[in-house]
Amino acid sequence: MFSSPFIRLDLRRLILLLTIASVLVTLTNSFYSIYKVQKSLLMEKTMEANRVYAEKMAATTDVFIESAQSQLEYSANVLKAHMHDESFLMREAERLRMQTRTFNSVAVVNAEGVIIAVSPETLDVKGVQLTSKDSLQSLHAQQPLVTEPFVSPAGNYLISISHPIFSDQGVYQGYVSGTIYLERDNILYRILEKHGYKDRSYLYVVDHNKTLIFHPDKSRIGESIANNAAIDSVSEGELGVKDIVNSKGVDMLTGFAPVQTTHWGIVAQRPKAAVMAELDKQMQDVFVVTIPIGLLTLLVIWVSAIFISRPLWHLARRVTAIEHSDTMREINQIHSWYFEVANLKSAILRGFGKLSHQLDKLHADSHSDAMTGLLNRRGMLKALDALTVKNVPFSVLALDIDYFKRVNDSYGHDVGDELIIAIAEQMQKQARQEDILCRAGGEEFLIFLANTDINNAYEVAERIRSAIEDHDFATVGRITVSIGVAYWPAGDVRMEASLKQADIALYQAKHQGRNRTQVAQTD
Repeated sequence: MFSSPFIRLDLRRLILLLTIASVLVTLTNSFYSIYKVQKSLLMEKTMEANRVYAEKMAATTDVFIESAQSQLEYSANVLKAHMHDESFLMREAERLRMQTRTFNSVAVVNAEGVIIAVSPETLDVKGVQLTSKDSLQSLHAQQPLVTEPFVSPAGNYLISISHPIFSDQGVYQGYVSGTIYLERDNILYRILEKHGYKDRSYLYVVDHNKTLIFHPDKSRIGESIANNAAIDSVSEGELGVKDIVNSKGVDMLTGFAPVQTTHWGIVAQRPKAAVMAELDKQMQDVFVVTIPIGLLTLLVIWVSAIFISRPLWHLARRVTAIEHSDTMREINQIHSWYFEVANLKSAILRGFGKLSHQLDKLHADSHSDAMTGLLNRRGMLKALDALTVKNVPFSVLALDIDYFKRVNDSYGHDVGDELIIAIAEQMQKQARQEDILCRAGGEEFLIFLANTDINNAYEVAERIRSAIEDHDFATVGRITVSIGVAYWPAGDVRMEASLKQADIALYQAKHQGRNRTQVAQTD
């Protein structure tokens, strides 16, 4: 039958059609998967880069503000003995402004709120009495302060960094302040303006009231921003990233960080459209590289189709040698290129798979406690072997049900068994997914917490103990447990010593009144 030219020809067509369809589906799925993965990676990479940059700029701004405050503190100490020496005040104000160019202007204000010295003198505000609420922020604070943005008596939109002046007797004499104009050039502006990226990224700064105090578009400085999730988060002092739609309706990938000294927020962002354009370019490159390889693959498969009559023969030969250990591997290696062979091969592999699954289940049952489903001693030893081979440190909790003998004596062993099962369920609810829970025997349990120090292990133990204490168990009502906690630091320390410490700590918890967690004492 297989020698018929018609059947051979039909089979080749079927193989060719199935192959083409498979290659097309594979290519389509590959392109889609690459697109999804690359999109996620580019967005995450962009937001993380923005977060790192925002955090770096926040740290730089903190250093700048702290430096400015130090300069003002020094000047305040110099000025306290010369508050009535007008020429000295003017010289010191000029020195403070010109020394580092940190401030756009410097002013000395007396305790009555009168500007008694100013640099530069062209501001023409000397002798002016401060009256507005914003300009009196530093006077009322009588402590180092970075003010909220306000309009000065000279008409400049600015923030003021000030330091109080006290006499040697502790009498408040006023303050010295340096101002930073938010709409003009200064050192802070240059720090924030310098941006090494050329990918349409930029950053801006808001104060804790969500008002822009720095923006590449100076016309927006002083604007109050609403409906911006990144600004909302950074204004609460959070550090992080967000995919947002900004107040102008533009999709943005943002990273943000708070400035600790001033409670400002720095947001670095890049338009999502720019990231998508980069992704499109990458996909074009992938397409150019992949398509020739795909066409070559189709050609090779078409030439190879004349040899496809052999898979059934190979499959039958392997099945007759089922007793050999490598039969599964050999069957899996057979190229099942058309429907009949694929189904037959799949059925055989499923049969072997079910058999393997049953064997695995029997193996798992031998490592589990039949009553609770937790690991038994054999399973526990295997899990501990895995931890010790990898040298993974862990904490161990030794847990024992308080007064369990009374339960057995009062209600019988069936109720006692039900209680053990219920206790195990509570442990599983409170433990973490990666924790190793074991029944050591009777009413005793062990819990192993990989990569968990003694303090965190104590918290886990207390959570389990409290949950059990608060639970109302069927028939017996309220039950408590005692827990001993110890830590194995890996390395050359014997694991058995840590288990012994946990057992001793459990005994101490029992001795000290039960229903408590006791941490093992270390040497």
